[in-house]
Amino acid sequence: MDDRICKIPSGCGVSGIISKNGNLFSGERIILSICNMVERGNGLGSGFAGYGIYPEFSDKWCFHIMYNSEKDIETCEDYLEANFEIIHSESIPTNKNHKLKNIPIMWRYFLKIKEEKINEEAKSTEEDFIVKTVMFINKKIESAFVISSGKNMGIFKGVGNPDEIADFFKIYDYKGYLWISHNRFPTNTVGWWGGAHPFGILNWAVVHNGEISSYGINRRYLENFGYYCTLFTDTEVITYLFDLLYRKHKIDFETIGNILASPFWFQIERIEDENCKNFLKSLRIIYGPGLINGPFGIIVANSEYMVGLNDRIKLRPLVAGEDEDFYYLSSEESAIRIISKDLKNVYEIEAGKPVIFKIKWQK
Repeated sequence: MDDRICKIPSGCGVSGIISKNGNLFSGERIILSICNMVERGNGLGSGFAGYGIYPEFSDKWCFHIMYNSEKDIETCEDYLEANFEIIHSESIPTNKNHKLKNIPIMWRYFLKIKEEKINEEAKSTEEDFIVKTVMFINKKIESAFVISSGKNMGIFKGVGNPDEIADFFKIYDYKGYLWISHNRFPTNTVGWWGGAHPFGILNWAVVHNGEISSYGINRRYLENFGYYCTLFTDTEVITYLFDLLYRKHKIDFETIGNILASPFWFQIERIEDENCKNFLKSLRIIYGPGLINGPFGIIVANSEYMVGLNDRIKLRPLVAGEDEDFYYLSSEESAIRIISKDLKNVYEIEAGKPVIFKIKWQK
């Protein structure tokens, strides 16, 4: 019997691998891991994010853009040319996999921001400019969606099972030092190419198992800071919250865990340490609209870190582990063991407490 006949309707599969010393390794490892959880999907979405995959353009901003209409390519490229030097652009290499349906046009651009564009806004950083650019394209240019926008990284995703998406984008041909992946069951939306996981902004990439019932208030809160959700899937808010809290507000991951997966009020009231109690109260008051309600198990990555976080009552599974060379995160221990024969220190992640893996050195 085909394993795909057996489904877990309440579950998605997430998996992540980071090399402790920044060594590059083939995307084949993450493919094997996520495909070991194929029963967690339904064929309506899968994807991969790889870091270190573009060493020849490592200092350039890389935009992966999905077009649903050829007429919008010229409009988008005119906008890019007005703001960037386009160092290189090309169609993202794919296999002609006819099993996949409604395949959009997939393009990548390696960009350098024009000096005068940064000087126009003295207080703006390059990262701020990239976020502003992504929001403009996704919101204003019809049928054009920026899927990833970091440096030396990229997101590849679409409607299909993980083995099909991996083969379509030739993930096995890439080498990176960090990979995350997803086998998606759609939440509150139909499956479409832009709505598959991972979601990204700058060097952030997020995969999520669960459902964000606070999506509405999270989305409206983020709009106050210039982030707009256009990809019709609840997980998008998590990506922007991490960028806002970590990059803009300079908050560490442990504290971010106490914002996104805040302790319940009754738990805070029971804390004897007054300083700790007041601190957690302040976080809930100041960042209340950033609290994520609903079940979630997420893996968040950037160029230096891979972070796992569960909701406060751990309604979705998330397992961590390590061996001599790698750290791992996954929905299931089996998806780690299939790619690590010498796995040690395997453990379930504690509810509401982030597990943080940092790269020691990058090639």
